[in-house]
Amino acid sequence: MKENNQVKRSLKTRHLSMIALGGSIGTGLFVASGSAISTAGPGGALAAYLGIGIMVYFLMTSLGEMATYLPITGSFAEYSKRFVDPALGFAMGWNYWFNWAITLAVDLSTAALVLKFWFPHVPGWIFSLAALVIIFLINALSVKSFGEAEYWMALIKVITVIVFLIVGLLTIIGILGGHAVFLENFSYKKAPFVGGIPTVLSVFVVAGFSFQGTELIGITAGETENPEKSLPKAIKQVFWRILLFYILSIFVIACLIPYTSPNLLGSSASDITISPFTLVFKRAGLASAASVMNAVILTSVLSAANSGMYASTRMLFALGISGDAPKMFSRVNDRGIPVFALLGTTFVGLLTFLASIFGTRIYTFLVNSSGLSGFIAWIGIAIAHYRFRRAFIAQGHDLSELKYHAKWFPFGPLLALVLCILVMVGQDIKSFANFDWQAISVTYMSIPIFLVLFFYYKLKHKTKLIPLDEVDLTPHDIKNE
Repeated sequence: MKENNQVKRSLKTRHLSMIALGGSIGTGLFVASGSAISTAGPGGALAAYLGIGIMVYFLMTSLGEMATYLPITGSFAEYSKRFVDPALGFAMGWNYWFNWAITLAVDLSTAALVLKFWFPHVPGWIFSLAALVIIFLINALSVKSFGEAEYWMALIKVITVIVFLIVGLLTIIGILGGHAVFLENFSYKKAPFVGGIPTVLSVFVVAGFSFQGTELIGITAGETENPEKSLPKAIKQVFWRILLFYILSIFVIACLIPYTSPNLLGSSASDITISPFTLVFKRAGLASAASVMNAVILTSVLSAANSGMYASTRMLFALGISGDAPKMFSRVNDRGIPVFALLGTTFVGLLTFLASIFGTRIYTFLVNSSGLSGFIAWIGIAIAHYRFRRAFIAQGHDLSELKYHAKWFPFGPLLALVLCILVMVGQDIKSFANFDWQAISVTYMSIPIFLVLFFYYKLKHKTKLIPLDEVDLTPHDIKNE
């Protein structure tokens, strides 16, 4: 075990693109996208996904500007610490680590559900433990093995979406699966917009969860071979691919399945037989559609767990370096793997998974408490970028010094900030209307947990908002790492 804490810069542009794509294309697209159409109609679902897609674009460019200037592991937690307030960085880091460590356990449970489709009589925990061992080994070998595994798993998802779009469009115009439907379902009953603006806003929440994981690209900055070139390139590729995949997929589903169909109500991996993707493939005449989509969803879940393991390990490693977590988590082995951070994350993931078997109430509590953590991370990115750019100008720098700079500042981070807050509030608006305090506490649990972390650090270390002229803008020199 090395005493220094140097990770290896082994990730290439193709890895970065697929890591971010893999992080955001999963059960949210393959299964839950149908529920968005069912709720708000085809037009409402498209509007919500487009709105969230634009917000994610601005978040990605904000993150890209900071990550090319300061390509370090820990990413937005470190940016919040350096550009806003050390207390915000502390809370952001632990919030993000906790979020992904819990998500890892959720993915392990989901993997068992997916495999039950083929092996209904085998106990689920056997599959979950096998998945955990595989993911641990991928992450323990080297950062390159993580990148390669993620690349190929994400590629399977990408190919599936492309085939789905081709099959779907051929079905819409009547070449496959019988008569042409064209845009019939867009004017069916109350379509295209069902329930007006309130329902579109409620689908913003579904869309927001679907896009979570795109910020993983920032976590990889510290292990990217040539961050100044790779990060901007990956960000541009990723945004357009995600937006096209989501918008076109929802368009195809909305054309082929009327929004009133009960088959659109599935939202989890156990609903694979009524996944919109499965139904469209079946309609086109693919008899084994359910098995094929189940295999793709299994790949999706393993990919999400792999990304979750990587993201939470690197965040715990960064917290160790900054002194916000025990120093042992900052140590790396000869292959550049923060092995104690990896073991710590695996242990928490395993405990959470065991809670799903033996203490279901604890498990439900943990899952609920990490529910909005991803949106809190997004808010942190928007605030950090707003402060970074203002400090950059206030200290006499010129935008031409930045290797990559986000367009439409300050509109981008401010829009992202407002939309994230709207989505978080809209998560369960009915519970506020009915004064259902139990539902409110379950849904919004992430927020008090985050605030406790923030104020604990703030009161302990008496930190304050860093004045713009005192913000540390020392650039990161890769050559001297």
